[in-house]
Amino acid sequence: MEVKTSLLDNMIGVGDMVLLEPLSEDTFIENLKKRFDHNEIYTYIGSVVISMNPYKSLPIYTAEKVEEYRNRNFYELSPHIYALADEAYRSLRDQDKDQCILITGESGAGKTEASKFVMSYVAAVCGKGQEVNKVKEQLLQSNPVLEAFGNAKTVRNDNSSRFGKYMDIEFDFKGDPIGGVISNYLLEKSRVVKQTRGERNFHIFYQLLSGASDDLLKKLKLDRDFSKYNYLSLDSATVNGLDDAASFRTVRNAMQIVGFMEDEVQSILELVAAVLKLGNIEFKPESRVNEFDESRVKDKNDLKEMCELLGIEQFVLERAFSFRTVEAKMEKVSTTLNVAQAYYARDALAKNLYSRLFSWLVNRINESIKAQTKKPKKVMGVLDIYGFEIFEDNSFEQFIINYCNEKLQQIFIELTLREEQEEYVREGIEWTNIEYFNNAIICDLIENNKTGILAMLDEECLRPGTVTDETFLDKLNTVCAEHQHFESRQSKNSKFLTDHSLPHNCFRIQHYAGKVLYRAEGFVDKNNDLLYRDLSQAMYKANHSLMKLLFPEGNPAKVNLKRPPTAGFQFKASVGTLMKNLLTKNPNYIRCIKPNDKKAAHIFTDSLVCHQVRYLGLMENVRVRRAGYAFRQAYESCLERYKMLCKQTWPQWKGPAREGVKVLLTSLQLHAEEFAYGRSKIFIRNPRTLFFLEEKRRQCLEDLAALIQKIYRGWKCRTHFLLMKKSQVVVSAWYRRFAQQKKYQNIRCSALVVQSFIRGWKARKLLRELKHKKRCEQAVTTISAFWHGTQARRELKRLKEEARRKHAIAVIWAYWLGLKVRREYRKFFRANAGRKIYDFTIQRIMQKYFLGLKKTMPSMSPIDKSWPSRPYGFLDGTHKELRRVFHLWRCKKYCSQFTVEKKATYEEKLAASELFKDKKALYPSSVGQPFKGDYVEITKNPKYQKLNSLAEDKVLLADVVSKINRANGKGAPRIFLLTKKSLVLADQKTGQVKASVPLLDLSSVSVSTQNDGFFALKLKEGAVSAAKGDFLLSSDRLIEIITKLHRTGAASADRNQIKIDISDEFLVQFKQDKVCVKFIHGTPKNGNSVACKRKNNRLLEVSVPSP
Repeated sequence: MEVKTSLLDNMIGVGDMVLLEPLSEDTFIENLKKRFDHNEIYTYIGSVVISMNPYKSLPIYTAEKVEEYRNRNFYELSPHIYALADEAYRSLRDQDKDQCILITGESGAGKTEASKFVMSYVAAVCGKGQEVNKVKEQLLQSNPVLEAFGNAKTVRNDNSSRFGKYMDIEFDFKGDPIGGVISNYLLEKSRVVKQTRGERNFHIFYQLLSGASDDLLKKLKLDRDFSKYNYLSLDSATVNGLDDAASFRTVRNAMQIVGFMEDEVQSILELVAAVLKLGNIEFKPESRVNEFDESRVKDKNDLKEMCELLGIEQFVLERAFSFRTVEAKMEKVSTTLNVAQAYYARDALAKNLYSRLFSWLVNRINESIKAQTKKPKKVMGVLDIYGFEIFEDNSFEQFIINYCNEKLQQIFIELTLREEQEEYVREGIEWTNIEYFNNAIICDLIENNKTGILAMLDEECLRPGTVTDETFLDKLNTVCAEHQHFESRQSKNSKFLTDHSLPHNCFRIQHYAGKVLYRAEGFVDKNNDLLYRDLSQAMYKANHSLMKLLFPEGNPAKVNLKRPPTAGFQFKASVGTLMKNLLTKNPNYIRCIKPNDKKAAHIFTDSLVCHQVRYLGLMENVRVRRAGYAFRQAYESCLERYKMLCKQTWPQWKGPAREGVKVLLTSLQLHAEEFAYGRSKIFIRNPRTLFFLEEKRRQCLEDLAALIQKIYRGWKCRTHFLLMKKSQVVVSAWYRRFAQQKKYQNIRCSALVVQSFIRGWKARKLLRELKHKKRCEQAVTTISAFWHGTQARRELKRLKEEARRKHAIAVIWAYWLGLKVRREYRKFFRANAGRKIYDFTIQRIMQKYFLGLKKTMPSMSPIDKSWPSRPYGFLDGTHKELRRVFHLWRCKKYCSQFTVEKKATYEEKLAASELFKDKKALYPSSVGQPFKGDYVEITKNPKYQKLNSLAEDKVLLADVVSKINRANGKGAPRIFLLTKKSLVLADQKTGQVKASVPLLDLSSVSVSTQNDGFFALKLKEGAVSAAKGDFLLSSDRLIEIITKLHRTGAASADRNQIKIDISDEFLVQFKQDKVCVKFIHGTPKNGNSVACKRKNNRLLEVSVPSP
């Protein structure tokens, strides 16, 4: 079961400032501090999110947090930036309402990080897919690129955005991102040439020098040492916690993901290097004849390297730093520049080069991330722009920024009131006008087309004559003197004449956030923002790929003599466009606050926070929100939260939720003016009423908790008692069983002991009896054994004596017989001695011969013809017979190893030998080639499947042969198939059968004696297949074909054996004519191959190469 939570549960301080009671600036600051000390950095003002910069990482942006806030009501969980992002995304996806998220606050308040969190949340909760993920990745990776080129370290923030950014993220009808558009406002380009103490230039300069490889730096003509570049401040070159080298790698990777080509990245880095080189160019005065000083470049090395990077001729840029051409109508006037003017021109060129590069970067990113479809799109805008700025020294930049914030405050108040009014009308509640400060009068003071400060500044910049900041201030004092929000010491308003807090060269404007003192010095120059035409034209002449895009006004063919629009005019137009864009969308606000100036965690400076609360207009926002009804909630949520306060609604209300809330509030006896019933929500006017309900709910929950505890404890005690009672019965039963078992064991043990004693006594008694009996038996056995032994020894002695007597008789008899034999033998010895000696000698010679033959036996190879030589002549016949027998036995052993297929192959080879050996010159070359049979793989080749099916019997041979044409002697390829009953000729390409000849119709085969492959198949006269005559064919495998034909005919009992004619001249029947085929030795034209040529109608001559 899901546990439902609320904004009011377990809250540290007050999560929504609308509910703060009592409401004052002190209680407002105290509530922010209390929540900040407990790492609760987000607080609501209605639907507005206040974000405190914690200056440390907090575990509140995990994937689990994303899932926790996904598809939840805005007030359902504790305040978080994810709640606002989810509310905006769901309104866009489900209600088709375009959204915008306005993020404001001063530098260091965390605006950039807040925009990242919003974008990362939207990317996490929207759809998935390859294209969607690519778009999300490009949108997210555009941030590191813009931060590198548009952010810098300031005294207030190590990663301060020095430009305003507005990104429109475009979604399709499903709510998946499909692209985006980025707009940038007022890049602080003066930072390129000058930084205050403790601040740095833009990040990209330090990242390039720290993270680029040595080869890249060499190409860009740069050195890693920051001190070698005048535009880089040295006191804050390195920042704790920032790894410039790693950031450079991140930027390069992000540019690749966004879609920058490698040559584009190289061009961008070349321009960045050129800006650094430009800052090192210094000038010296050189006197001229007319007593005017002319500027000259001191050291031309940096100028030379910069020109090489930009692809511009050195003398062109050097002249642009020394001379200025002024065009008026048809006249051109060239004037020299002194050293101060040259430095001004150098810095103006550096600022314009970098700011235009930044604008090109934004446009290039827009090209990559723009939506590729023209279908209707939903849009969510994210605005990350400067907050209100009040410094000790405020100039033109602060004036422009504060003007933008005045416009944002105006639209904020209007949209907030409009949202309140729309909700009241939607809920059917009477709308009452709310008193609030309308800053339209301040916006009119600045932007009025005739009497506005910007209009007068433009008018002053455009008028002829001497124009200075003093003349501009005089004009302001004249026109705006009576304006209630303008103050100046020199105005006609007498009340400021003695105000010593107002210097003479300053003016003060009372903004909605407080009074701001502006120094008029620099207003005119910064508004003009002039770049000499000579420099623009010099940049246009550069061969660099980007320069013509960045300086289009330098094109000599398109010279425009009109002054370019001023910076104030451009910014006013941009702000007007932005305001129109925001008015078309549903706004969502994030107000960022910086807790301290030390950029440290756990430090809360009350005065600094109070200052920001004032100029962000947060108190005004709370008052506008509380002017009507401070709290509103859906009937279902209200009834679910407070139903325990009334008996009728507890524990479950059966009717409509609105009726249940009415019953609930009536039972609490609240004043009717404290709440109002809308169509779907209950509206509570005073926060005290809400806190009263919360206190009653807390008490009721405590009572319910006590009741639950009481019931639980009673149930637990009863359960424990019943368990103890059951346990006592079980223990008693087990104990009685144990006691009886113990008693039984004791009795049994005693019985066993008595039994063992009795058995032991009986056993010992029996043992004694058996031992006595055994001793008696042993005594009898011993006496008997001694007696038998004595008898046996006497008998043995007698037998030995008798045996000695018999042996003596045998010996004497043997000697006597031997004597008789020797006497008889001596009579015949001399007559038989020769024969016995001869037989013995012959026997020994044969034995020696066979043993020697065994040792010198030849190998088992049948072709081995070696045999040991015979040692004696009388063994010649035996020696030959043994050789023959051994060879036959060896051949038998060798043949027994053959398979049936191999044996058939050798039989074919043997048949070929009998047919062609010493008769056909082609035969020796065929001996080493095995007879394969199927050379076209007829069973596997799909082209010959039909041909294979026509063969009735097994195919014995399949090969490609040439059929000789009698008309010209040329051959045509044919498939030659041989089966047991017929041979077939078919077309090689199509497999179509051309001729089928039964073997019964074949009478003979004619071949030559030469080294050729020609053979003629002669058919019997009168046979059906002989209608077209005989076949004259040619094949490299002639020996195999003829052999298989001959063996197939010999193996058949129903036909005669095919005759083989071997002759260099034979006749072939072609239809009605007989043609003589004659083989001669010659040299064919095409090399060593055989050639057939027709001589006349009766003769075909075949030329065979000489051997």
